[in-house]
Amino acid sequence: MNNPRHLQNLLIICAFLFIPLKEVYSIEYSISQGYQAKYPDNFTHFDYVDPNAKQGGTIRLSAFGTYESLNPFLLKSLAPAGINTLVFETLMVRSLDEPSSSYGHIASGYDLANDGLSVTYFIKKNARFSNGEQITADDVEFSFKTLMSNVSHPQYRLYWADIKSTKVLNSKSIKFTFKRVNPELHMIIGDLPVFSEKWLNGKSFENTILSQPIASGPYTIDSYEPGKFIKYKKNKNYWAAAEPTRKGMFNFDYIIYKYYKDMTVGLEAFKAGEYDYIFENHSKRWARDYSGPNFSNGTIFKTLLKHENNAGIQGFIFNTRKEIFQNKKVRKAITLAFDFEWSNKNLFYNQYQRCTSYFSNSELSANNSPTIDEIKMAENLEISSNKIINKDLTFISRSTNSRENLIKAKKIFDDLGWRVRENVLYNTNGTPIEFDFLLAQKGFERILAPFAKNLKKLGIKLNYRTIDVSLYQRRVDTFDFDMMVMSYPQSQSPGNELFAMFHSDSAERRGSYNVGGIVNSDVDTLVNKIVYSNNRKEMITASHLLDRILWNEFYLLPNWYINEHRIAFFDKFKMPDKLPKYYQPTDYVLKTWYFK
Repeated sequence: MNNPRHLQNLLIICAFLFIPLKEVYSIEYSISQGYQAKYPDNFTHFDYVDPNAKQGGTIRLSAFGTYESLNPFLLKSLAPAGINTLVFETLMVRSLDEPSSSYGHIASGYDLANDGLSVTYFIKKNARFSNGEQITADDVEFSFKTLMSNVSHPQYRLYWADIKSTKVLNSKSIKFTFKRVNPELHMIIGDLPVFSEKWLNGKSFENTILSQPIASGPYTIDSYEPGKFIKYKKNKNYWAAAEPTRKGMFNFDYIIYKYYKDMTVGLEAFKAGEYDYIFENHSKRWARDYSGPNFSNGTIFKTLLKHENNAGIQGFIFNTRKEIFQNKKVRKAITLAFDFEWSNKNLFYNQYQRCTSYFSNSELSANNSPTIDEIKMAENLEISSNKIINKDLTFISRSTNSRENLIKAKKIFDDLGWRVRENVLYNTNGTPIEFDFLLAQKGFERILAPFAKNLKKLGIKLNYRTIDVSLYQRRVDTFDFDMMVMSYPQSQSPGNELFAMFHSDSAERRGSYNVGGIVNSDVDTLVNKIVYSNNRKEMITASHLLDRILWNEFYLLPNWYINEHRIAFFDKFKMPDKLPKYYQPTDYVLKTWYFK
């Protein structure tokens, strides 16, 4: 068909016979952002798995709190641990040893239009739901439209906001049309979880609370009791067992999560052998409580797993919708009252590093002073030079003690005209300064106690108490709090999720991750720049600027991070020789470990 005359003759014949020519696709199997994908199209398995892993057995884990629903896509209910990873699957699968790469899973591949304004996904012929039925393009469209509807969690409407429409081309292909060019949009639609309309069984989506999901994952739900446990069973007819994106993965026959209201009690249950593996996020427990005969005799191993995850940031978020926190100077003064060095030494056993960035442990973290590239980009984006000044790191300097910071805080309040009378700080309206801290984990109370003590020295009263997890989530979703602990995890290539975290459009959307109510036009400009950049160097520069502006606005009192995962497990497991770079510990265990 290289002869132009032959092609011309074919076109004439097709026109005469009214035979439509099929659209020609250039099908790609992998997607990567700003670099060459690591794995070739014919790869057999990821490097961080053992393709010959032994199959079988039951692994038992713990979970905190409770759950109310088997539908993880709703705003108003808590879903059980593990359900997203084990039951629901996506068009593409992310690699754990690359910054931002995806490989075809339910999808055999995709074709991105030359103009970047649409992508067509192609469904594998062997892809099936847990009920044995083939996955079709109609199922993909149904899943997308359901998640974009008002009954689903609003994060999806933010994440895929630039998708204009869908069109089912045939039973195995679907086209997504975009509102505008977005360099990562064809990749993040690959993150779409696909489920069957039969799951609803005629119900509305929000009423599928305890209906057994019909999806394509390696596990189905065997049995459950909300607040007590959930048991997942390996699907013996799992369609993707031999796929390169699943080879050597999900090796256990059963996975059981046992729920505990108090993780101190949960840890004692672990040491007694009630479950097999634990991920610890509490420094005191890790330092003091992981001991006993089973640790001494090697029955239980305690270890640290290195990772290169972008740690993002954790901190005490200010609800800027509240009048008390609308002034940046007030937020800074309160930030000065937190003594991290004392807490790290006396409470955390020196296990942590202080967050100095919204992209901690990452090349996206801004240096103290702006670079030439940052200054030039700020000028091009019409961001004022006084917004990109040096990051304010003085309050976390090791050479600065707590007393000096409290003196600085008092100076800020004095300059605002706020006065202390009888050990109580009053603002210029004569209102005493007092606020509440919303907590879901009792362990944080010991961290807030010295913070409250320092605030009291300034005349500020901090109230805090731990409430039920379900009530806590509802209050967070409706922004019914003054201050709370908030984490903003980040990927190596941040994208549309930044809209939900920091963009003004998400500030009043219930259930969004912009719980602090950030409304800042410069932040909006930089989020757009990051999301729509197709140049990694440019994206990194924009991330530095975003980091600098968010940091200097004191939207969040920065906490701490650790670049290791603290885990313990009974001596019954084997694991691959190679760790991935970017991973969450429990997901990694469930995906790659197996019994001896």
